[in-house]
Amino acid sequence: MNNIIPFKRIDCRGFTLIELMVVIVILGILAGLLVPRIMGRPEEAKQLKAKIQIEGLETALKLYKLDNGMYPDTGQGLQALIERPETEPFPKKWRKGGYLEKGRLPKDPWENDFVYLSPGIHGDYEIISYGADGVPGGEDKNRDINSWEIE
Repeated sequence: MNNIIPFKRIDCRGFTLIELMVVIVILGILAGLLVPRIMGRPEEAKQLKAKIQIEGLETALKLYKLDNGMYPDTGQGLQALIERPETEPFPKKWRKGGYLEKGRLPKDPWENDFVYLSPGIHGDYEIISYGADGVPGGEDKNRDINSWEIE
């Protein structure tokens, strides 16, 4: 019995220099068009992240209100979402483990604390990120992100 495995011929032709140059030029053109667009948007990404974080805090506040019939006041702050408040008004049915998944308050994308006011001027509460500079007001990357302006 013959145990010889048939050998398939492999085509060893490679790419020509012209083909490689065309691919490199195409990649260069794509990089030239895409990189400036991506690199010019980190501040927009941070502002979007702040809006998403505020929406998450709003969801936690709504759960807090469902359980307790009220939002935490300004003095209790957002800390009431992770620790049972020890000042009045005391929550009636504070949820063991808190209202945020990871058990900690997020910082805004610029590593600042969110500002919480309750009652707020624009509603029952307000959550604010003061942007890159961390102070009220500003434009562009320093623009405030306000809960009442998020659609």
